[in-house]
Amino acid sequence: MTHKYTATIRWNLQGDFAKGRYSREHLWEFDGGTTVPGSASPTVVPLPYSSETAVDPEEAFVASAASCHMMWFLDFARQAKHVVESYTDEASCIMEKDANGAWWIPRVDLNPVISWQGEAPSDEDIAHLHHKAHEACFIANSIKSDIVVN
Repeated sequence: MTHKYTATIRWNLQGDFAKGRYSREHLWEFDGGTTVPGSASPTVVPLPYSSETAVDPEEAFVASAASCHMMWFLDFARQAKHVVESYTDEASCIMEKDANGAWWIPRVDLNPVISWQGEAPSDEDIAHLHHKAHEACFIANSIKSDIVVN
């Protein structure tokens, strides 16, 4: 069995393409009807050719890894009869050059803060739930970067 996921990316020229002075702003359209403004990161492409208010691919990358991990964690916590009241993760990643000079994201840091209804599981049980979530996460299984839960 396979599952197919799609996103439509729409960009139109605004600016001087030949001189590299064109907008990197674009739209991400998803099958459920959600449209998200996208852009290159201003750290990669300077303003005004990028947008600080749009989601850049690096932000989307860290968000997808954190979101996937969280959803698996929640399900494994539920299966273990623990009730999660809230889960907040200020996830981050770094981008750097590898030995060949190519830019990549070698590490994603997840920093979940979890509130529980009733008695919280032990630190050991929480670590086990994170380990299971990491092993099950589709995104973590699809990338070569380390995903680290702090």
